[in-house]
Amino acid sequence: AGRTARRAAAAALLLLAAVRAGAGELTHADLVRAFPPPIVVGERDPDLPVWPIFSQLGPPTFATELAGYVFESIDLAPIPGFAGTPLDLLIALDRSGEFLDVRVLSQHEPVFLGGVGTAPLFRFVAQYRGLDLRQNVKIGGAAPAGERGDSANVHLDGIAKATASVRIVNQTILSAALRVARARLGFAGRDPDLVAHERTDLFAPMTWEQLRRAGLVQSLVVRNREAERAFAGTPAAGLDPVALERPDDALVELYAALATVPTAGRSLLDDDGWRTLQGRVNPGDHVLLVMSRGRVGFLGDDFVRGSIPDRITLRQGGLPVELRDLDVEASLRPIGEPAGLEWKAFRVIAQSGLDPGAPMDLALRVTRERGIVYPERTSRDFTLTLTVPARYLVPAAEDQRGWRSIWRARWREIAVLLAALAFLAWTLGRQTRLVTRTAWLRRFRPAFLAFTLLFVGWFAQAQLSIVNLVALLQATVDRRSWAFFLWDPMSTLLWVFALGTLVVWGRGTFCGWLCPFGALQELAAGAARLARLPRLRPSAIADRRLKAVKYGILAVVLGVAIVSRAGADRAVEVEPFKTAITMVFARSWPFVAYAAALVAAGAVVDKLFCRYLCPLGAALALGGRLRRLDWLRRRPECGHPCQTCRRRCDYQAIGADGRIDYAECFQCMECVAVFHDAARCAPRILEAKGRRMKIVQPGAGARRAREER
Repeated sequence: AGRTARRAAAAALLLLAAVRAGAGELTHADLVRAFPPPIVVGERDPDLPVWPIFSQLGPPTFATELAGYVFESIDLAPIPGFAGTPLDLLIALDRSGEFLDVRVLSQHEPVFLGGVGTAPLFRFVAQYRGLDLRQNVKIGGAAPAGERGDSANVHLDGIAKATASVRIVNQTILSAALRVARARLGFAGRDPDLVAHERTDLFAPMTWEQLRRAGLVQSLVVRNREAERAFAGTPAAGLDPVALERPDDALVELYAALATVPTAGRSLLDDDGWRTLQGRVNPGDHVLLVMSRGRVGFLGDDFVRGSIPDRITLRQGGLPVELRDLDVEASLRPIGEPAGLEWKAFRVIAQSGLDPGAPMDLALRVTRERGIVYPERTSRDFTLTLTVPARYLVPAAEDQRGWRSIWRARWREIAVLLAALAFLAWTLGRQTRLVTRTAWLRRFRPAFLAFTLLFVGWFAQAQLSIVNLVALLQATVDRRSWAFFLWDPMSTLLWVFALGTLVVWGRGTFCGWLCPFGALQELAAGAARLARLPRLRPSAIADRRLKAVKYGILAVVLGVAIVSRAGADRAVEVEPFKTAITMVFARSWPFVAYAAALVAAGAVVDKLFCRYLCPLGAALALGGRLRRLDWLRRRPECGHPCQTCRRRCDYQAIGADGRIDYAECFQCMECVAVFHDAARCAPRILEAKGRRMKIVQPGAGARRAREER
């Protein structure tokens, strides 16, 4: 029966490889129902999976105005969740990058399916309505005093017990929306979380020449000869008599400095100017101080204070970055700067994505006119490439929206887990006195199981599950990245350790020591023993047949996943892990009753769920077939005829012939303690009396009778 079940499970694994995940499936009719008049839904864009939406200004056949775009996130940012399946969200953006709507179309996140429920998820995504895509979205916590009012930082309420899933939702929304905004709304620049920042802790007053030598003030001198050369071959050639008369004179001297670098800004601006600058910028904003002198200025005759200049432009990476006058009424500090400088301070908001750690191109446009009534204008750009010395910058951070930030935030938990895993591996691998001496083992094992339940399970939420296996297979079949595992560092590390020990020691390292629900069962069984509750031990035949059931359950779960992903969400509920560990029994009563019943049953029949019903255990047992090391020591007398360890094995993982079935062994180490115990190991007891146990090779009939007992 066990062999048949294993074959069925393997067949289900192969069949699952034929399943592919679909992309967005909304039709034009669906969107028309979702966005009724006065909104008009246009035809799907042939180059990008988006639908334009129009605001109807008159009759349906009269005038409409483009209002924005609507799209499905799965078409643009299919980021897998913890079930391995990407969330699908309906997102609507207006022409300025503001979220008109965000709705959940489909999701398979375990924590929202029967866990905390979907209502918190719906409330979370509803917070995006009205937000601007150029704002920095931060999950959880209240905005500090310095980030209120005009700040671009927006703090959204998170969801308890779903932190990692919420980050995936946020990344999905922003990644999909930014892709549309850059393709259809003209957005440019880098992610503001991925740029360098000015050092605010470094200041030393400098003179003009010192600023120049330090690279904090950089310049471009355009001479008349160079300007004339630029206009050569155009109708504007030769129109500047001064340039022809004095070709070596400067047409314009252009200077630029990043004034939000304190050494530059405080040295160049007087005290009033520096205070004004500090009071008008938000965290992450940049201020570019532009100065010039010569026959051509960088401000047009019709320049309006507080506006965008029309003669200078800032570009980075070939993309334009908006400059806006900060309207600072102050003076330059007399530090030896050239006389007659015209200057302005221009603000670049943080959301533009300007990276001060990368070169910036400040272009001055020079225009010549030919004719009087209908003048013909010809323009040429002269570019100053500004680079800020690395000494005055904080290097660009890694992606704060990605999984790396989660690992950094949870480094303490990670350190504790790694230390515990290393200690467990050393204890089991070396078979230290903690597991070879009965008295020590009976203290150490419950203590470690309590750590597994309380820290690994209830605190760190690192319960491995068949959900992870299904997600991994689906991601592999769909050729998606496995990176979704990295959003939960504790589970990722536990999986790496479990798989590593699987091929060395077998299934029991995880199932016997590191599974929080398994620990809960075993601790409940220990409490039942203290209470002197009765214990049941199935017969050898019943035990063997029941152990095959979990392979059948594994095959069914994977088979249902092939037919229906929604069905798979229900099928994985055969595991009580979500109820007992993730939700700590805070679910509706049928789930709580089921989980509690399994815990109670495990107190009577040792590890009943793990031995007979667990699909994850079945998968690990199959993987454990790769093990080649029989690392638990045996004596020649074990099973021939000594049956001491077999009778003491609560999990019935030792055969009548004395061999250990590693696929069913939970590494309780009781047999190891017996092996080293001169008071319990029968061969050692006889050796102490100067006698030896006679090794017996029983016949088939005797072995069968022994196995049935």
